Amino acid sequence: MNTIRSLTGLETDLSTLTQGPPGTAPRPNKNAGKNSGKNTGRNRTKKRAGTDTNTLLDQSQRALLRNAATAPVADTVRRFGVGRDGADLIGLTPDTVEKRLDEYGENVVGHHKPAPAIIQFLMAFTNPFILILLFLVTIIYFTDVVFADPADGPSYEGVITIGTMVLISVILRFWQEYSTGRSAEALLAMVRTTAAITRSHAGVPVTRELPIEQVVPGDVVQLAAGDMIPADVLIVRAKDLQINQAMLTGESLPSEKSAQVQTALADTDLLGATNLGFMGTSVVSGSGTAIILATGQNTYFGSMSASIVGKRPETSFDIGIRKVSILLIQFMVVMVSIVFIVNGLTKDWGSAFLFGVSVAVGLTPEMLPLIVTANLAKGARFMAKRKVVVKRLNSIQNFGAMDVLCTDKTGTLTEDRIVLERHINVFGRSSETTLGLAAANAHFQTGLRNLLDQAVLDVAGPGELERITAEYTLIDEMPFDFVRRRMSVVLDDGLSHLIVTKGAVEEVLALCTTEQVKLGAAGRTAPLTPERLREITDLVAEENRMGLRVLAVATRSIAAEMQDGADGTLGAAGTDGIDPNVYSTADETEMTLVGFLSFLDPPKASAKDAIASLERHGTQVKVITGDNELVAATVCRTVGIDVGEIVLGSQIDELNDEELTALALRSTVFAKMDPLQKARIVEAMRDGGQTVGFLGDGINDAAALRAADVGISVDTAVDIAKESADIILLEKDLTVLEGGVVEGRRTFANTMKYIKMTASSNFGNMFSVLVASAMLPFLPMIPLVVLVQNLTYDLSMLTLPWDKVDKEYLKKPRKWESKSLARFMVFIGPISSIFDISTFALMWFVFGANSPEHAALFQSGWFIESIISQTLIVHMLRTEKIPFIQSRASLPVMLATGAVCLFGLVLPFTGLGASFGLVPLPWTYFPFLLLTLAVYCALTQFIKVKFIKKYGSWL
Repeated sequence: MNTIRSLTGLETDLSTLTQGPPGTAPRPNKNAGKNSGKNTGRNRTKKRAGTDTNTLLDQSQRALLRNAATAPVADTVRRFGVGRDGADLIGLTPDTVEKRLDEYGENVVGHHKPAPAIIQFLMAFTNPFILILLFLVTIIYFTDVVFADPADGPSYEGVITIGTMVLISVILRFWQEYSTGRSAEALLAMVRTTAAITRSHAGVPVTRELPIEQVVPGDVVQLAAGDMIPADVLIVRAKDLQINQAMLTGESLPSEKSAQVQTALADTDLLGATNLGFMGTSVVSGSGTAIILATGQNTYFGSMSASIVGKRPETSFDIGIRKVSILLIQFMVVMVSIVFIVNGLTKDWGSAFLFGVSVAVGLTPEMLPLIVTANLAKGARFMAKRKVVVKRLNSIQNFGAMDVLCTDKTGTLTEDRIVLERHINVFGRSSETTLGLAAANAHFQTGLRNLLDQAVLDVAGPGELERITAEYTLIDEMPFDFVRRRMSVVLDDGLSHLIVTKGAVEEVLALCTTEQVKLGAAGRTAPLTPERLREITDLVAEENRMGLRVLAVATRSIAAEMQDGADGTLGAAGTDGIDPNVYSTADETEMTLVGFLSFLDPPKASAKDAIASLERHGTQVKVITGDNELVAATVCRTVGIDVGEIVLGSQIDELNDEELTALALRSTVFAKMDPLQKARIVEAMRDGGQTVGFLGDGINDAAALRAADVGISVDTAVDIAKESADIILLEKDLTVLEGGVVEGRRTFANTMKYIKMTASSNFGNMFSVLVASAMLPFLPMIPLVVLVQNLTYDLSMLTLPWDKVDKEYLKKPRKWESKSLARFMVFIGPISSIFDISTFALMWFVFGANSPEHAALFQSGWFIESIISQTLIVHMLRTEKIPFIQSRASLPVMLATGAVCLFGLVLPFTGLGASFGLVPLPWTYFPFLLLTLAVYCALTQFIKVKFIKKYGSWL
């Protein structure tokens, strides 16, 4: 086996570490990310152990990062050919940069781009309902045009009618998604980002700002507060360097970074390495120097991007619409076949085939694609007014069906900032003395203030800072470092020098011999006994259990050790030749513990009410975060989420899919989760029958956003998160989601009204046709009139997106169910057939329309009864309540249905009706019509009550 020496001096298989000879950067892994994230779709393995953040990186990428973190910096400098001038790094030469740009390409991360407009337009035709209509229009074209009777000539009415419906629906859907896609692309456009890169020009190091796209492996980058890290890097110099990695890990507090070489590092701990930085994260405070290790697709960011490309899993909407389509096709095939055979045996086969096609059209809710698209477009406009960009129209209905909303914690439930939650003394009581000393420490430090310092100063306020400035003068400071994990300032209050130290609890406690037991001007101290030390440790542990990050504050007054110098200033007693105002870390000893500072990323003020509102609407909120369980539990309790048993990322790796599904369904809070674990939890909930939404904004949320039924992100999110999302919030506020959920259910309700009303009505009509076909010596209705009736009815249904929806219907999630539709069709459809058959009998026996010579009279009588009953019954079926009394339709629906009824009454008496083959009816017909409609409405209301009692729902 061919081997080379790795950065640690251990032999490494060439197949696992793609490195070149010394002075060359590791070769780019051309398969980076290709096999990543394969298990984030619907087809998952039965067991997937060891799922961690770094499974997104392939073996060679992990080896590169691990070896760089654990090897001496000199090895990495030599490996990447970084120029040096003694101990200083002077960077790569222009020739080397050019070669590496050719080898690696620009430092960009590939992402999914919208298809060209023409492809998006053609894709709009792939809707299942559109395909049904395209099939029918093809059949009609052959029957009415290609094989038309030469004597009558070709007829284009059917082709034009259905073709127009299809085209309008497709154009509406295409334009809505195309325009919102362009809006989303505008949101994805990043401000041009640069990095301070040091390169060697004629042996002289030159540092300048360069676009991050031009960065190559081996480049030396200078880091300062506010900078974005341009690639995956090895930190070789750090001063108080803190990096915000929340977008990767979910941790709200910044990570402390140093140049210290890691003694050992597992692949699962790469993100926790203190000397590694990752593309897309940002410097919060401090400064540093780093060497670029990997760029573009070979970074962690790039691997995550590659893991989420490809076909999206089917959502709840996709599955529901497919089942409904199959059901309608099954009904159509059965009914058309029966009608064709019956008419063929009793009449001629040519007429039977033509009538069978008419029946197929009559059974199909022709306007369904248009109604659905109009509903979704209206919902998208509604949400746009509330600063929500809908990228995919179907996601609106998934919003309404959502019964579980999974959300990240940081920035969603919390404000994504650090605040000083408590400042307490050694007994756990609030203490202004502790706050004042901490504020003095933060105010007088000369280095860059971190988020914790700023939080202290914010709470102290201008008044306290004025007092501190007036009472104290800065003498010296001992800056923060990652070994001591504390910082101190030395202040002169005019009487003595006071060392004020703030830092990690365990480090500060180790310096203390006493504690301040009485505060204020008459402060008194007591020895810090082992018993008190245990009590104090318990106090800090309790703060930690509440999810708070705790720092300790201690002081040392050195008045007893000072004497007046010749110039009247204080000087160190008995110390000749040493500046009395210079202190060192050796002076941080025999200190007095004053109290503690507890910090938290506070919950948003609106979060509790928003979660309660979602819960009232039947949507349970669950938290999936990369942060630790203590912080997650505290935030969740504060915003009203029942924590219960917290599930950790390490727990789910050994569970198979069935076990994980059971755990996911009964749990509410999931902590310390990596990206693939988040996605796997979302998939498990979906496998358990729930419609899942996911709200997140980091790289670590992208896979879960893609796996959810509806992915929700914000405009400030990383590009990958926005690309993976279906909906983008322009404001990161949960209260916006409640409106989206309600609008999604309103959209679903009005869509289901059309589907159930039209499908059941059409089914009833065609059942009546089947009976008439077997009994009558002529066609019960003229094929063209069937199309006219359906068209006028469907046009009135275009007002349904603006219909009212009963408040009770909006209170719980709604999903597509083919079984519910089948029951509705079977129960309600035959009701209309009862009155159709009574109308047949009326026309046959009372009005003598019982021969082919009087077929027109029969067909006209049934047309009026059929179109009016079909339209009037809309008001009976659109609500569970008593129509017109307990629930009234919107004005557009009232006007449209009234117009159709009037059209049906008048048409047989017009020249247009005569051209269709209809004839005027005697006035004695209309009292029977009124009686028929009244009994029809009463019976429908009775059946509706029985149906709801039996099945518990209506629409």
